[in-house]
Amino acid sequence: MTSLDKIERGPIAATSSAGATRGWLALELTETLKLAVPIAATQLGQIAMMTTDLALIGRLGDGAVAAAALAHTVFFVGFTFVMGLVSAVAPLAAQAFGRRDPRMVRRALRTALWAALVVSMPIMLLPLFGEPILLKLGQAPATAHLAQTYLLGLGWGITPGLWFLAIRGFMGAVNRPEPGLWITLAAIPANALLVWLLIHGAWGLPRLELFGAGLATAIVNFGMLLAGLWFAAYRRPFKKYRVLGGIWRIDWGLMRQLIVIGGPISIAFLLEYGLFGAAGLLMGLIGTTALAAHQIALQIAAILFMVPFGIGMAATVRVGHAIGRGDAPAVRRAGFVATLLGMIFMSIMTLAVILGRFAIARLFFGEAAESAGIVIELTATLLMVGATLFAADGIQTVAAGALRGLNDTRVPLVFAAISYWLIGFPAAYALAFWAGFGAAGVWIGLSCGTAMYAVLLMVRFQLLARRLQILQMADRPRTLDRTIAAGT
Repeated sequence: MTSLDKIERGPIAATSSAGATRGWLALELTETLKLAVPIAATQLGQIAMMTTDLALIGRLGDGAVAAAALAHTVFFVGFTFVMGLVSAVAPLAAQAFGRRDPRMVRRALRTALWAALVVSMPIMLLPLFGEPILLKLGQAPATAHLAQTYLLGLGWGITPGLWFLAIRGFMGAVNRPEPGLWITLAAIPANALLVWLLIHGAWGLPRLELFGAGLATAIVNFGMLLAGLWFAAYRRPFKKYRVLGGIWRIDWGLMRQLIVIGGPISIAFLLEYGLFGAAGLLMGLIGTTALAAHQIALQIAAILFMVPFGIGMAATVRVGHAIGRGDAPAVRRAGFVATLLGMIFMSIMTLAVILGRFAIARLFFGEAAESAGIVIELTATLLMVGATLFAADGIQTVAAGALRGLNDTRVPLVFAAISYWLIGFPAAYALAFWAGFGAAGVWIGLSCGTAMYAVLLMVRFQLLARRLQILQMADRPRTLDRTIAAGT
């Protein structure tokens, strides 16, 4: 037996149907939390760096905050597209881990790294044209120029950020997500310090303001990538996979499979992010105050979103493990427990945000809060209106994660198109401009589209999980295998 065959098995055994419901529920809850807690904490760490950027940029004034909002809109269009492809490493590696195929685990990561590199290189050019893009979309010239300054620094972090995401997906798939959290926790203070130094030009460094904030974040992303590669290549248990072995060979067959699974994820991410990006543009048409309030409220939504997003990533792994070992009942249990966790968390946090909405809004402006009263008032209003959005967004990302564990990505893409662009955007535009609700109308429209998406995804997962269980009970393993491979 080679060292590669001695991979740690991890706690992926199926729960016993002979036990009481409380038994399997407790076991599945425990295993899901073991994955979800460090993954969610890592996601919170990532958003903490973005929030730190925004808070430090806020000291430059609400115009700088509005510019950062527009810059993020442009930046994350490209980043989100490639992120979908990279996300496919999690179900592929988790299914391979479940069926005891360590070589496939390594191939999945290697292919994801190549896909991220090839696709992200042209994407890195997008931030160079941020200003003309924003001007074409009707944004104020001064704000568009400031956004371009920020993008020139931020754009260098696209490829390192995507590679670190792929490494984290591999670590989670083999039940060891903790190093991603350690790296992120170390990066938060490093990012805050570097952003502050380059914005204000302290310690002999040049004063770069918005460009410095973007450049600092890109530098920290590169450092996180190096740390992730070191863990994956040289630390147990990851080094047993020899992830850098044959790194120069492109696995074209697996690349096609990655694109089949990850391509719809990318487009669905774009549709989702595109809706929120379009909402930012609508806010820009309403005014700078609306745009600044929207960005702060959206940042709070992003913070809340990170925990259910982590639970969704854990659901992908748990469902993928069950698929890999051919355990259809465990697929349903994994999805149920993950969705329950997401609902409980988002209910509690939504209530907390509603109660503390004014204090949250003031936090972003610090000493400038006295002169930003109108923005703070509008931000608090959006946080109140966004209660439904927060809950629905958390549920949909957990359900989407469970479906990715089944390789089911094409039908959710159709659901995203319907929910976000046939329901969400028309409702946001109509309520904001035709009904006269302004910024609040935009957020009501976002809530409508997101709620529809959540419902459709939950129904889809239940139907697929029940179908897999029926096939297994009928003792039709070949049909079951084909169904899993097709994601239908």
